[in-house]
Amino acid sequence: MFPEGGTDRRGRLARMSEELFPESAAELGVEMAPGLVDAWLSLPDVGTALGIDVTRVRQAVRDRQILAARIDGVLRVPADFVQDGRILKGLPGLLTVLRDAGYGDEDALQWLFTPDDSLPGTPVAALRENRGREVRRRAQSLAW
Repeated sequence: MFPEGGTDRRGRLARMSEELFPESAAELGVEMAPGLVDAWLSLPDVGTALGIDVTRVRQAVRDRQILAARIDGVLRVPADFVQDGRILKGLPGLLTVLRDAGYGDEDALQWLFTPDDSLPGTPVAALRENRGREVRRRAQSLAW
């Protein structure tokens, strides 16, 4: 009944999917220690805060508008990424700049939540204080 490899067609398709789309194999998000970020929200909580359903939150993670990490097996988003019922202003563009600079999702999360004396504070705190231009300039300089 099964081909030589011992799996059916569905098993082969799943393996091919994992090879072609590793982000879906990891079910979005990165593995991360919980100590870096103070507060995390589950995807349903993010959906409630943004006034959208969970599938749209997953799409935002997939589209890299926000980042998510897997904490104790649950996909979570830093609470700082949501402000006034919206995704933090400037975050999607900043994530694009960081990706262009060669940063992966885990590296981007670490950079966003690591204090920077030149800002002062963390880049995500500066974004929340509407100082996105400063943060974006620093992110652009990382590529050089």
